[in-house]
Amino acid sequence: MATPPIQIQGIGKKFRRYRERPTSLKQRVIKFRMRSEEFWALKDVTFDVEQGTTVGLVGPNGSGKSTLLKMMAGILRPTEGRIVTRGRIAALLELGAGFHPELTGRENVYLNASILGLTRKETDRAFDSIVAFAELEDFIDNQVKFYSSGMFVRLGFAVAIHVDPRILLIDEVLAVGDEGFQRKCLERIKEFQREGRTIVFVTHAGDLVRRVCDRAVMLNRGQIHVQGRADDVIHEFRRVMLVDDLAYAGDEGSREIEIISAELIRDDGSSAQLVTTGDTVIIQVDLKANQAVEDPVVSFAIHDRDGKFLFGTNTDWRGKRFRPFEGKKRIRFNLRSIPFVSGQYWVTLGVHSRDATKTYHLQESRYSFSVALGEENPGQVYIPVNVDVEEL
Repeated sequence: MATPPIQIQGIGKKFRRYRERPTSLKQRVIKFRMRSEEFWALKDVTFDVEQGTTVGLVGPNGSGKSTLLKMMAGILRPTEGRIVTRGRIAALLELGAGFHPELTGRENVYLNASILGLTRKETDRAFDSIVAFAELEDFIDNQVKFYSSGMFVRLGFAVAIHVDPRILLIDEVLAVGDEGFQRKCLERIKEFQREGRTIVFVTHAGDLVRRVCDRAVMLNRGQIHVQGRADDVIHEFRRVMLVDDLAYAGDEGSREIEIISAELIRDDGSSAQLVTTGDTVIIQVDLKANQAVEDPVVSFAIHDRDGKFLFGTNTDWRGKRFRPFEGKKRIRFNLRSIPFVSGQYWVTLGVHSRDATKTYHLQESRYSFSVALGEENPGQVYIPVNVDVEEL
């Protein structure tokens, strides 16, 4: 078996965090005397990226994804462990990385390409193709400090893919480009995949990971939470992110309060498994308290078929409190005027404590409804519009 082009072995990265920000030169000089604390951005991270695979690196904000990518690119050194890479690396990291704002786009192409390992002659040969891909023919001799964020991304990506890398590292910056350029980037990435190159993505877009990546690694609090098939990792990522979306914890619950049954219905009580844009959908939940619970919260969340969180709310946000919750109760969330134009959607239900430290019962993506495409509903969402005509 071929040696993997990226080997990450027991990586840890420690930073020093200062509680006070220095405000003078003197304070900066004596900074070692200021109160500080050490924290580990990454700890004991180990995995290989096999030749020709595309790996998605996901996780909540602050989980260490970008720090790990910078270490793969050689920008940061690990505090412990080691990273071994084999082959030329092209890295598209934070916006504007490798660019000098006072230089023109043309000058930055040569600067960035040289940093990535191209000779001047090689850059000469690739220059026209780089500018054409970036769609910056009219701006290439302007200083890049006048570029928009989208222009930065286009030029950086164009240079990165023209250095003939064996390994391509991409941070979240692709989200900045416009939709047309994102499509072009994804087409080039698929071309790289067909050529057997190795790619690592850092992204929050679970649907992108599912479409593009062979495998995924999820980081949480600086450690590997789960790794494996992209679908499985993104499913777990969505479950963990529910903690932030709707204050859910992660497991099935302690059952002080149980969800006895739930259904999606219309105003007349008929099934809402198939609805039309603009219809009302009622999420009806029957619950039973196995013991009295003070001030619980009943929540729901809606995700699309790719697992992307779309909307959610709970009884607390809607001004309904239970002091305490006893016996059996029926909760009805009335969703007036469904805004979705078409597709299938999944509903997660949960009951948890108000401070989100305890989950009583969680039913993840157990209920679904579909929206039929209407003749008068073009676009991404439905917005009710009234038209008034006045004689003048």
